[in-house]
Amino acid sequence: MTTEERLYKLEGIVEGVMATLPGRVSALETRMDLLRQELKGELVVFRQELKEDMASLRQELKSGMEALEGGLREEMATLRLELKGDMASLSQELRGDMAALRQELKGDMAGLRQELKGEMAVLEGRLGEQMSGLRQELKGGMASLEGRLGEQMASLRQELKGDINTALNRLMLYFSALAVVLALLTLLR
Repeated sequence: MTTEERLYKLEGIVEGVMATLPGRVSALETRMDLLRQELKGELVVFRQELKEDMASLRQELKSGMEALEGGLREEMATLRLELKGDMASLSQELRGDMAALRQELKGDMAGLRQELKGEMAVLEGRLGEQMSGLRQELKGGMASLEGRLGEQMASLRQELKGDINTALNRLMLYFSALAVVLALLTLLR
């Protein structure tokens, strides 16, 4: 085949393509318009679904926060009641111990006075030492009791701090999730 024949053949091909090209372009434009309409419809549906999901998520977050708040309040009330009960029990126990110790001390003192009236001057120093020893024991007992009470209070505080930190961490996670959803909404607009 010669070059002219090839050119002639190519001209025929080009003319055939040019003849069908406008129809194909208009068909392609029609298809693009249909796709745009379909995409717009899907976007409207997607936005509606997203709004519904956001409303549902807000409601879940709100109810979760309310439940968490209620649980914290109940826990705090329970801790307060337990602490009051422990304090009252400890106070009552301390009063009982103090009363018993006073009674014992009074009994010892009365017995010593009756037995040792004649030797009062000689034994007065010993009695002072015994009283001092009892005071030291009492102070030691009180210090030990205060130490235990301080440890219990510190333990309760740590537990309460842990519960509050857990609740705040959950709250921050909810807020972070909400921020991500809002950021996605902003990006989609």
